[in-house]
Amino acid sequence: MTKSQFAKRAGIFTAIALVVALVVTLGVGLYTVRRPLPTTDGSIRLSDFAAPVTITRDERSVPTITAETDADLMRAQGYVHAQDRFFEMDYRRHVTSGRLAELVGDVPEAIQADKVIRTLGWRRVAEQEWKLISQESRDLLTAYADGVNTYLKGREASELGVEYTVLGLSAGTPDIENWDPIDSLAWLKAMAWDLKNNFEDELTRAHLYAALGDLDRVQQLFPDYPIQDNAPIVAGPNAPTAPAVTSPARLSGERDSALGEYRDPTAAAAFASAKAAISAVPQLIGGGEGTGSNSFVISGAHTDTGKPILANDPHLGVSQPSVWHQVGLKCKQLSDSCTFDVSGFSFAGMPGVVIGHNHKIAWGLTNTGADVTDFFLERLSADGTAYQRGADEVPLTTRTEKLAVAGVEEPIELTVRETGHGPIVSDVLGLADVSALPVPAGSPSAGSNGYAVSLAWTALQPGATMDAVFAIDRATSAEEIAAAAAKFEVPAQNIVWASTDGDIGYVMPGKIPVRGTVSDAVVPADGTWPRPGWDAAYDWLDYLSGDQLPRVTNPEEGFVVAANQAIVAPGDRPFLGRDFDYGYRSQQLRGRISEDIAAGTPITTEMAEQYMLDDANPFAEKLLPAILRLDIEDPFIKEAIDELRTWQRDGLKQSADAPGAAYFASVWAHLVSGTFDDDLPDSIAISGGSRWLAVMTELIDDPQSSWWDDRTTINVRETRDEILTRALTNARYELTNVQGKEPGRWSWGDLHQFRPTHSLLGGADIPAPVRWLVNPAPVPASGGSSIVNATGWSPQLDKRGRGDYQVTTAPSMRMVVDLSDLDASSWVNLTGNSGHPASRHYTDQIEPWASGEYFPWPFSADAVAEAATQTLVIEPRE
Repeated sequence: MTKSQFAKRAGIFTAIALVVALVVTLGVGLYTVRRPLPTTDGSIRLSDFAAPVTITRDERSVPTITAETDADLMRAQGYVHAQDRFFEMDYRRHVTSGRLAELVGDVPEAIQADKVIRTLGWRRVAEQEWKLISQESRDLLTAYADGVNTYLKGREASELGVEYTVLGLSAGTPDIENWDPIDSLAWLKAMAWDLKNNFEDELTRAHLYAALGDLDRVQQLFPDYPIQDNAPIVAGPNAPTAPAVTSPARLSGERDSALGEYRDPTAAAAFASAKAAISAVPQLIGGGEGTGSNSFVISGAHTDTGKPILANDPHLGVSQPSVWHQVGLKCKQLSDSCTFDVSGFSFAGMPGVVIGHNHKIAWGLTNTGADVTDFFLERLSADGTAYQRGADEVPLTTRTEKLAVAGVEEPIELTVRETGHGPIVSDVLGLADVSALPVPAGSPSAGSNGYAVSLAWTALQPGATMDAVFAIDRATSAEEIAAAAAKFEVPAQNIVWASTDGDIGYVMPGKIPVRGTVSDAVVPADGTWPRPGWDAAYDWLDYLSGDQLPRVTNPEEGFVVAANQAIVAPGDRPFLGRDFDYGYRSQQLRGRISEDIAAGTPITTEMAEQYMLDDANPFAEKLLPAILRLDIEDPFIKEAIDELRTWQRDGLKQSADAPGAAYFASVWAHLVSGTFDDDLPDSIAISGGSRWLAVMTELIDDPQSSWWDDRTTINVRETRDEILTRALTNARYELTNVQGKEPGRWSWGDLHQFRPTHSLLGGADIPAPVRWLVNPAPVPASGGSSIVNATGWSPQLDKRGRGDYQVTTAPSMRMVVDLSDLDASSWVNLTGNSGHPASRHYTDQIEPWASGEYFPWPFSADAVAEAATQTLVIEPRE
């Protein structure tokens, strides 16, 4: 539920509009909106603190917290997070605990989200993790929660967020509960859910097979990683050795190896239903194809200072406010009782810094794309109480969840069933198309209702990732960063790092399942397709960890680029998965860095900043030759194609003011529609992700491929050039309708706008006064999908044949760390540090972010003091 469907309740539009109009008329609207703004200057006394704490804020209200103990530091961070972002925190904890309907009321999407999350058991896993993490981490989490609760004490909901005032008109003003340390741990499950990657690919393969009935055609839509063109993160001797894998013996009742017959399911409606259920779960970070991140680290041997430079810009879903909260956590003096000297990007609701640097080490994160999920087909007993394993039936584990709904007296009861692989998700997701996959002959019958589907996911097994967050914040050497990373189990991340001592490196942490080889599998048994749950040969055998995962320190090449591409050559280490980004961004970065190194140009922080803003379109370089050699007579179309030639001469920059960039984007949208719409079900969305670019890169060299043929034209077989011509024509008319008949006046930025919307109150169904309050004005954006400046968009066309080119994913922040002088580092957030619409810091970084600006990042005590515009001192209350 990403767009406030809660407001669809009867009469809510009128009620909110009237109340908003009333409070504005009475002159109290400003008071209502400004009431949640926190006190950020002066001195206050609070009983929970042991010693004075100083919180300075710079001109963008970025706080630096200085304390004498770790406990006070975390208390203060909890206090500051609650000051700036409490509604966001509260919304997140309702989502992660499957209690969204308690907050927003009787909304079907919210109830569906709660059912999915309760089935997966995010909160239950977090409760188990509390027992696994160290006592020190429990103490820090408790201190953080104490700080949040200190801020909440005595404050009404309307003092914590204007959202509560609006919600009160619909679902009733919610009771504000104290923050619990488990609320912070549960956030890690939301991170893992949004970044799980292969989940959607596995589901899509199953649905495509159900629709096409042809394994080869499905595989063509998931091409191999182009290792010959795009280098992996780690190569050669730095790649890990593949573990020896021996599949377990089959359980009694094993079937023969002959292939079963393909069953022709009608699964499109079921798949659409499953997608709707999955989409109901709010994307708190943003995930799926099209998201990603850039990171790189460059040795001091190639920089102007002789020390490393590190950069990172995670590409996540567009949200308001940004997912990140900038903060500095600094001990007045480092000691055994006070161990933090760190600054960077945090999540409101979780203590510590997730990405940033301390006084010795800088680090950045990107998603690995490792395969950490699998669907298992489960053959259930007739009464639905057991599942088959070999020739035996094993009782299902069941539990009953009660879902409370605001404004509804009786809770909804949900029965959750689990197998040894994981929860049965088909009870809440449908997934009939998955259960209709062909299975080897001799497999147990699915019965009239099809197989049930369970989900195995590493995030559903408790771990100690929270220990890793604190350990990384305090790491001071290559050995310590590797040891800390080893605890970071989910979500699986690439970590690039650099030290003030001059070392650089890469380490991949994560809990990665090992799958056995199944020689007679009907579809690949490598984790890319759902697996027969009744056969032990398909079970996960173990998990990779430690030295089995890739890492490199001070590589000979002198730099590392980790931008979601393959971690190692895919064929060499298949146990890491195969659904990686296809490497267009990573190779573009590698090319820029390599060229400057080869030219002997010392790399500066300013150059690193510009690397991340690179908006050249590498895919256009592959597609344009086929377009420009077409013999098109129509002068109206040729006039537009001339803009592509101009754009090519200008370097194929996807800049906001480029007419050729606008036309190429429209051509691309019409090209994928004209190529695939007649072959694929409506429920399969063609995204802007790199996979579809890889598909088209291979297809463009095969002008007679059957994919080009439009099945809706009888007795006509179209070829590549006919579909390209049609796309060029349709795009010309589309842009003429929306931007005028003169191609030279077209603008990519007018089509491709950054429109961050509030997660709950930002949708079109909300009354305009509220939308105006919580949604910032749109700004034109450069970049695009699978471009280093990765402002993703969807190429889907509407019924009128027009595209929606709005930014859907974006660099959620950008940072460049100068290890020679940490005060010379730079950063920028996506929106602003405040979560309060009445604060100027709600939106004060949007325009700079969109225009490619960076801000100074003060770190030393002197630099922090010089940058301070406000100072709040917390004194202990005697």
